[in-house]
Amino acid sequence: MAQQVVTTQPGGHTVVTTQHVSVTFQERDWSTGLFGCFEDIKSCLCGYFCLPCFQCQLATKMNEHCCVPICVPGALTAMRVKVRTQHHIEGSMMYDCCATTYCGPCAACQIHRELENIEKGRVTA
Repeated sequence: MAQQVVTTQPGGHTVVTTQHVSVTFQERDWSTGLFGCFEDIKSCLCGYFCLPCFQCQLATKMNEHCCVPICVPGALTAMRVKVRTQHHIEGSMMYDCCATTYCGPCAACQIHRELENIEKGRVTA
């Protein structure tokens, strides 16, 4: 973000100074844990028994095309990184990759719960 300061020097000369201002956000934890599936049994069952359909619904909820999980390699990892960065959630790409690779249904359910909690105002985005 840039901020411009306009000053008038003696003799009538105008000087425009541009200053770059950095904005930082406080990162927070996920509103629910990776294995918090019992907090939302419906998404847990959908994620476990029909993960591809659940991921397509999740992509749509994230304003992505519903075919992203089917057409994009590593889509669940990308979707998790997107949610984490957009909503200032603490974590790393390595953890996201491990969570989606080894606990894919749980990671998809966690993303779903996070978006639901943000939508319902339980956490700040």
